[in-house]
Amino acid sequence: MQIESSYLGNIVIDEEKILQFQAGLPGFAEEREFVVLEIPENQLFHILQSIHNPNLAFVITDPYQIYTSYTFELDDYTIESLQITSQEDVAVFTIMTLKDPFQKSTINLKAPIVINMEKQLAKQYVINSEDYSSQAPIHIPPLKEGE
Repeated sequence: MQIESSYLGNIVIDEEKILQFQAGLPGFAEEREFVVLEIPENQLFHILQSIHNPNLAFVITDPYQIYTSYTFELDDYTIESLQITSQEDVAVFTIMTLKDPFQKSTINLKAPIVINMEKQLAKQYVINSEDYSSQAPIHIPPLKEGE
């Protein structure tokens, strides 16, 4: 399937990789189908791209690469709605807010994107705790040689 991305232009995606957000994303309830796109030559960041709206895309990252002690528990409703049966099937990403200079960019640790990679079901999960910020500063780990 071919889609258009404001970040990557026209690209071909695997339809089996389309994520279903049953309730959409906060502020974008009508947009329910997204795909995670790789950014060429960048393993730390990805694009969460609507398959219907080329201008609706978010830069996302694996929060555990930046905040190694990041942890939270999903409520039973979310586990059921995402049909999670194994922790190994779950991927977690956080949405970035890009700023200039880039080092001032932040990530939303308060509302991660939780994905059941086996079923392609996803949700932005709001953590009911003051432990995490929606504007956590990024601390990019140094790249290993060859990356």
